[in-house]
Amino acid sequence: MKTWSRIFSLFVLAAVTLRAAAEPPFHLRPNDRVVFYGDSITEQGRYSAFVESYVLTRFPNLNVQFINAGWSGEWIVGGGGGKVDQRLARDVAANRPTVATFMLGMNDAAYQDFDPSFFDVYTKGYQHLLDSLRQSLPNLRITLFEPSPFDDVTRPPQYALRDGGYNKVILRYGQFVRELARQQNLDSVDMNAPLVAVLEKAHQDNPALAEQIIPDRIHPSGAGGLVMAAALLNAWNAPAIVSAVEIDASHIRIQRAENTRITDLQKKPTLSWTEEDNGLPMPFDPKDDVLALVLQSSKIVESLDRQVLKVTGLPDAKYVLKIDGEEIGAWTHEDLAQGVNLALLATPMLKQALAAHAFAARRNSIRLARWQGVQVALQDEISPHVLEALSALDAFDAELVQQQKAVAVPKLHRYELLPQRNN
Repeated sequence: MKTWSRIFSLFVLAAVTLRAAAEPPFHLRPNDRVVFYGDSITEQGRYSAFVESYVLTRFPNLNVQFINAGWSGEWIVGGGGGKVDQRLARDVAANRPTVATFMLGMNDAAYQDFDPSFFDVYTKGYQHLLDSLRQSLPNLRITLFEPSPFDDVTRPPQYALRDGGYNKVILRYGQFVRELARQQNLDSVDMNAPLVAVLEKAHQDNPALAEQIIPDRIHPSGAGGLVMAAALLNAWNAPAIVSAVEIDASHIRIQRAENTRITDLQKKPTLSWTEEDNGLPMPFDPKDDVLALVLQSSKIVESLDRQVLKVTGLPDAKYVLKIDGEEIGAWTHEDLAQGVNLALLATPMLKQALAAHAFAARRNSIRLARWQGVQVALQDEISPHVLEALSALDAFDAELVQQQKAVAVPKLHRYELLPQRNN
């Protein structure tokens, strides 16, 4: 009997080990410092905010720092923030990143037909950028982005180009980036195709609202930035599960509790339990119609935002779920037996995630003011007040970081599942 028990234990251990080996780890590691480098599409902080919020709320103990180094009007050779070597030294290397992403190309193609001379500058400039990084940061983990699209989907092409629209020119630049990453054994992410696919689907369902995904055809809205963030997070092997709970109500038994802790499960007089998840759902604002259209037009929820509750063994009835005494939703016993995703519902956890997400935009504004408005704009000033201003903005940002982390810490919640009364 002991032999069979040992064999069974070894079988279970092997199965768990194989499952873990089959699931690649998340790209980011404890105490990583991530720099997002690019032009105005990066500077506006839309996609980076969702990445930051995902990591903070899904991995609250990972302690990853994010730095937005996007500068409006940037080309591969530099721009308003200085030439590329100055930018790389001041805005990348000086921040001591362990991870950096790069997206350039929208401006480099010059909003015209494909021009081999502009493309030559881009290809040589990208090679120079990578060569410089290898010298200054030899251990940097680099992810290259194929540039995000110019919206030729929701409206007729703005530029009457031979190639049929500016995005077709951008795609040629993206092909180069993808091949460059392959040659140099770097990670790369297609920021174009996923967003174009969402634009096409959204345009079929709601043409007017679809135009707001990239309102000016260049700079994605928050909803468009979400598509880009999802592309990066998926490439970085971000887990989909917020939490997964399965309860057998007939036997008062926990069948599954993934990424969460269930205690005090009871059925007197109704099914109830205490739950403490290890993370929070994605901060999707239920009032944002454009974001709702993006979620409807993509598989973002399926790939990144699964907070599943499954309850089997319930008598035939419709049930109301309450969390901390607040009604969340109602489902039939068949729905609950199949499993429901709580991630998009107005739960206390979603409200907490939205509160944490709000800090990302505030911190991006402060960093831009500190970096572009003081550090760079006043670099030739000799007044001690410049250093005082930099120190004050650093202190303010540090305060917000602590507040943001505190808001993002998962909390204990009481769940109740009650038969719905007929009025």
